[in-house]
Amino acid sequence: MAGKGDSTKAILYALGANFAIFLTKLFAAVMTKSGAMMAEAVHSLADCGNQGLLLWGLKRSKSPPTPDFPLGFGKAIYFWSFLVALMLFSVGGMFSIYEGLHKLQHPEPLQMPWLAVGVLGFGIIAESFSMWGCLKEVNKSRGQQNLWQWFRDSRQSELIVIFGEDLAALLGLAFALVAVLVTMATGNPIYDAYGTLGIGVLLIVVAVFISVEVKALLIGQSADPALNRELRALIERQPEVARVFNLITLQLGNDVMLAAKIELAANGSMEEACEAINRVEVAIRQAHPEIRFSFVEPDTRD
Repeated sequence: MAGKGDSTKAILYALGANFAIFLTKLFAAVMTKSGAMMAEAVHSLADCGNQGLLLWGLKRSKSPPTPDFPLGFGKAIYFWSFLVALMLFSVGGMFSIYEGLHKLQHPEPLQMPWLAVGVLGFGIIAESFSMWGCLKEVNKSRGQQNLWQWFRDSRQSELIVIFGEDLAALLGLAFALVAVLVTMATGNPIYDAYGTLGIGVLLIVVAVFISVEVKALLIGQSADPALNRELRALIERQPEVARVFNLITLQLGNDVMLAAKIELAANGSMEEACEAINRVEVAIRQAHPEIRFSFVEPDTRD
């Protein structure tokens, strides 16, 4: 099974790139009066705020368990990831559509369009650096899966969000660049408005895909299917275990809860049964440190 990507590193790559891009886009939007450029500036600013929320969510998810939250706060990162998806939808997507509709009704000629082209070129370079950093961490966790399979199966919601944001940012920059270039070539500012609308639709589509994936984790999704198979095989290999009746896992951020019903190989005393179960749980945690909570129940039938 593949490992886990470093989500914090990917978030910091994205935060640094997006803040630099935001400053240059805002300057260019004010100077050129480009709606597509202003939409991209707001998008980058929203991304910076989103990455701050993800960092906070990661910190909260590492808080120790309490009597009210006996399984810890690992799932807190899912809440913050879902909130980021909503921000991407509203602040990014809906504002861009509003700006595009406004420009359609009140078109304005671009000013200093080459400045916009230069800023967008810089943005593509900076965002490519952020995507490179994100993909480095994604590749650590996806193993032999393609990117779509990883996106659907990954349990690292914050990495899903960063990947979606970076992809949307790169495509959005491309839309804005095409819109500005076509506007320059034709002298018709309506193409700038179309580019702004395209960016808004793109952000909304990406936000919906992210929301669907994070929603499953919020509700209570199992651990990765490959990990489930490995855990069942590991338990079945233990000399104390005759068979595994059923096994349930629950993803809790970076941690996993495991519950298993097994038949013990030997019928001994209660003390011997407890010692056998303890040995099985130790073997599980040694092989998979991400199993933070394990509940193994002996039985004679399913």
